[in-house]
Amino acid sequence: MGTWIAIGVTAAGCYAVKLIGLLVPARVLERARVQRLAALLPVALLAALTAQQTFADGRALVLDARAAGLAAATVALVLRAPFLLVVAAAVVVTAGVRATAG
Repeated sequence: MGTWIAIGVTAAGCYAVKLIGLLVPARVLERARVQRLAALLPVALLAALTAQQTFADGRALVLDARAAGLAAATVALVLRAPFLLVVAAAVVVTAGVRATAG
């Protein structure tokens, strides 16, 4: 039963956040600082999620095949490779490191 309470509270919280966003006056949303923040926030969140999923294992910091794959994807991005090639490079390097380590 505790799981359903957590799901209900989470759903209500998400609805409340969405409702608060809709109730913000337009003049607040038109400010330059708010628009810059709104443009940068998704990038920051994605970077944080990527770092957490790549370098964390529970409460420990790890460097494993995922880090090598992320490094390969970073190199491909710096070289301005197409997105599919970036993903492919990450997958191939991660698989290669896991194959040689195990």
